[in-house]
Amino acid sequence: MIEIPTGLPAEVVPLSWLLGVWEGTGVLSYLVGEERIQHEFRQRVSFSHDGQSYLNYSSQAWLLDESADSEEDAATTLLASETGYWRLHRALTPGDAGPAMLPARAEAPFTDAEGVETLRNAAGGFDIQASIIHPDGVSELYLGQITGPRIDLSTDAVLRAAGSKDYTAATRMYGLVDGHLLWAWDIAALGQELASHASARLAKVD
Repeated sequence: MIEIPTGLPAEVVPLSWLLGVWEGTGVLSYLVGEERIQHEFRQRVSFSHDGQSYLNYSSQAWLLDESADSEEDAATTLLASETGYWRLHRALTPGDAGPAMLPARAEAPFTDAEGVETLRNAAGGFDIQASIIHPDGVSELYLGQITGPRIDLSTDAVLRAAGSKDYTAATRMYGLVDGHLLWAWDIAALGQELASHASARLAKVD
């Protein structure tokens, strides 16, 4: 059962089951040339909001060392770090701030459940977007859909700084199953076509 916290901005409510801090383990497996790279990892994911119509997102993952003597020692090598923003995908109006530091010039739109319901798509879900930034110079813009406790995303654009490793496209799937956050991530990178890359099962800790 999904519990919706009180006092959320109306546009955040469809995404509210993501809110919190999630921790758990997962497996990465990806073919690079003729070599398959496989590792287990530990991950911590946070979804939060600051009263605006979007969620703040951050994630860190650490390689697990199977030879370590304790769980604390097993995850010491940082594998990946991400930060970004998730929101419903819609046309922005004069009631939305921006671009840059420009303030809104009208009443904020979609401030109640009735207004947000008008944003439902033909499939009965909501179109969403996720902007995710990596410290290696890669930025991703995902577009997709949220239907109840499931999210499907595909990259609409991938921006890479000069010198960044080859990374051209990705899809991500998130779902809430028995109170756990499950996700799977497929990527097209290093000359490979889109293929399974990593997945994890996370439990809410906060």
